[in-house]
Amino acid sequence: MGTFQIEGGHKLKGEIRPQGAKNEALQILCAVLATPEEVVIENIPDIRDVNKLIEILGNLGVKIQKIGKGKFSFISDDLKLEYLESELFKSEGSSLRGSIMIVGPLLGRFGKGYIPRPGGDKIGRRRLDTHFEGFIKLGATFRYNREERFYGVEAADGLTGTDMLLDQASVTGTANIVLAAVFAKGTTTIYNAACEPYLQQLCKMLNSMGAKISGVGSNLLTIEGVKRLGGCHHRILPDMIEIGSWIGLAAMTKSEITIKDVSWKNLGLIPDTFRKLGITLEKKGDDIFIPAHDNGYEIQGYIDGSTLTVADAPWPGFTPDLLSIVLVVCTQAKGNVLIHQKMFESRLFFVDKLIDMGARIILCDPHRATVMGHNFESQLKATTMVSPDIRAGISLLIAALSAKGTSIIHNIEQIDRGYENIDERLRAIGARITRID
Repeated sequence: MGTFQIEGGHKLKGEIRPQGAKNEALQILCAVLATPEEVVIENIPDIRDVNKLIEILGNLGVKIQKIGKGKFSFISDDLKLEYLESELFKSEGSSLRGSIMIVGPLLGRFGKGYIPRPGGDKIGRRRLDTHFEGFIKLGATFRYNREERFYGVEAADGLTGTDMLLDQASVTGTANIVLAAVFAKGTTTIYNAACEPYLQQLCKMLNSMGAKISGVGSNLLTIEGVKRLGGCHHRILPDMIEIGSWIGLAAMTKSEITIKDVSWKNLGLIPDTFRKLGITLEKKGDDIFIPAHDNGYEIQGYIDGSTLTVADAPWPGFTPDLLSIVLVVCTQAKGNVLIHQKMFESRLFFVDKLIDMGARIILCDPHRATVMGHNFESQLKATTMVSPDIRAGISLLIAALSAKGTSIIHNIEQIDRGYENIDERLRAIGARITRID
């Protein structure tokens, strides 16, 4: 395991530019399988999960060429579909949850798709039922090898459009179904579809390739099937989760930071949620400027004086990936807050590390935690900890950068899965962080 050594308690200052969005990249990269023509994608983040998916695409036979930093060309004109049933794929695909989204375009284009049970963060049960129920409604036959934990869907005679109501507004589930449905005969409607910016970007990309998707940005998508898709150029949005992470970092370390080119129109409730915590954000063009919070920040209660609750919800609600950041930021706020993580039952289990550092947190149950802020009257103390998943990892890193003394974070590979060259980028604005392999 790799390790970060962090000397906390120092102010940072400067500009930081967010990487391309990880969650969008995983969808967009799978979409290159939907056409034999060239697809050029820009702003691809150089992170473990994305690089692993690119490696899987290469093993599947996609011709991949790196054009420049974050810019790649993909041509899927001679795929090796036998790789999908190989032991190598069972090993590689099971280590990356995002690999599930290769099934949709392969099912739609070739009539079959296979996937081992995918991995990812250990943050609770993350069902795949939505994906496969959607494929079955489109006419695919489902099979599951329980011993090898291997899934398959097949549609030798092609898919047929239908009306479907998703049991949950799953982002990856919606993306996977859309990637298959663009090839289905007739019309498909997907109600209770996810409408996150990542999904909007995927639909816009597919439309530029010749798909006919309407209702983009809403929870009702209508898809007129086509026989073939062409190539395209696509640019990935800046990562909203990383943007939220830098907002939290600036507040906790009382630092003056400018986050460059954030695509404000795609941030949803993120800026307003941090403002409710008392954090000052200024819009400067397409940048976010966070001044040094030398006097701290105070949580806003509700009009009736009751305690603020910050909870996750499907878009346009607040993204669950930032609740860990909000929680750690509140440890030094003035006031109290209830964090309600509705979607995943294990994502708050890192709070014991923050309690060890001196944070005042009550873990009410697997989904809720009450945070009583210190208002910077008591600085967090350095400690040694292990990163359990991507978002908890970055939250612990932010806590360590604000703490008194030198902290150690092990298993930083989890952080590297979602954040590009994070130690180098933070050192550029004054952080004292060392990577130890």
